[in-house]
Amino acid sequence: MTFATQNVARELRWARALAVCVLALTMATSLTATAAPNWITSWAASPQGPYPSGAAVAQPDLSFAFPDNAANDQTFRLIVRPGMWSRFVRIHFTNLFGNQPITLDGAFVGIQKTGAAIVPGTNQPVNFNGGSTRLTLQPGESVWSDPVKLRYVNGEGQSAALDDLAMSGRKLAVSFHTVGSTGPMTWHAKAMTTSYVTDRGAGSVGATEGDVFPTSTTSWYFMDKIDMDAPEGTQLVVALGDSITDGTSSTINGDDRWPDVVARRLQATYGNRVVLVNEGIGGNQIVGPAHYDPNNPVAGGPSALERLDRDVIGLSGVTAVIWHEGTNDVTAGTSAAAIEAGIVNVVQRLRAAIPGVRIVGTTITSEVGAAGNGGTAAAAAERIELNQFIKTSGLFDDVAEFYAVTTDPVTGAMKAQFIPNTSIGGAGDHVHPNRAGYLTMGNAVNIGVLVH
Repeated sequence: MTFATQNVARELRWARALAVCVLALTMATSLTATAAPNWITSWAASPQGPYPSGAAVAQPDLSFAFPDNAANDQTFRLIVRPGMWSRFVRIHFTNLFGNQPITLDGAFVGIQKTGAAIVPGTNQPVNFNGGSTRLTLQPGESVWSDPVKLRYVNGEGQSAALDDLAMSGRKLAVSFHTVGSTGPMTWHAKAMTTSYVTDRGAGSVGATEGDVFPTSTTSWYFMDKIDMDAPEGTQLVVALGDSITDGTSSTINGDDRWPDVVARRLQATYGNRVVLVNEGIGGNQIVGPAHYDPNNPVAGGPSALERLDRDVIGLSGVTAVIWHEGTNDVTAGTSAAAIEAGIVNVVQRLRAAIPGVRIVGTTITSEVGAAGNGGTAAAAAERIELNQFIKTSGLFDDVAEFYAVTTDPVTGAMKAQFIPNTSIGGAGDHVHPNRAGYLTMGNAVNIGVLVH
């Protein structure tokens, strides 16, 4: 073989090797690009009934926006704070408590700047069912959006990309337009967060990054969860409960409910390895009502027993639950035995559905001095009985002593410094802790028990 022939042979071998490498790289890239996302729920808010059934806090007058308790050719811009960020997101829309089909279009997701304004360049379209810009939901139906790529999050080589630290605490603005009249609007009343809506007949304006939304609201509508594509091993903690979990008497837009305190502690210790979402509903009970009827709604929404599959087990990636509930059952006149049976039912279902789940129970806080049935001596005695059951039943992996850290041992009432209302001011109601009380409660949870 001549020298020239040898050179040609070497070049051919090199070309074949390069082709094999390129093919392997192409296949790997293709597999990576098409790999199924590892979805983890990053934000959630339990749907609790049709608007206006429920107990919103600091709600503006919405009679001009929804004169017939329905949206009509209007655009919503809902503000939410994800527990973690990634480059891919999907959004869950719901008509759970509607009685007619609803059609949504003009959906977008971006980063909130201030008010209803969006950080320029971050507002991106949201599609459905493989690329459609329009979504129709039948009564009772809920649907995930198509995945949306947030190109500004962790974008390698992109000068505008923001890393996890820069995104921490930022809020998403999710916009969508209601085509025609929606009829009854599925909502979460107590958002404790300001969102926005246009006037009736204003049309689809979700694409605009400016503030063209004249009406504010402290509730969320037609949207109940957001998933992020997370690294394998990411863990999800769910805070399940009533108005004390939902955040009554905490500060509007302050993100200082007790679950927010726990979430910040988890992030400080574990980073984005652990996410916490809040599935509290104001007025919620463990066992009542026996069955929720949206045509005859109650403010507290479906019981924990009824909504457990949807609001906890059905979330993406659940590994732990913190549960604070029962005081509304006591106030409603439910016996301690029935409440305890409900607690056992919920814990057994969680353990059966989510192998290895960690469950932290919490003792029920005091209502001594409150108006109504919750403030009676009989109710106080029943809460103490239930707290003893929670601490000694052996059902839970750990118990957070919310009663002990918030109660004055002399009076049996909530400590005086935890009573003044920090959301709307005033003397407080002796039921819901203020910001200081929630901070104390959040610090009483042993976060090490929550993490595998």
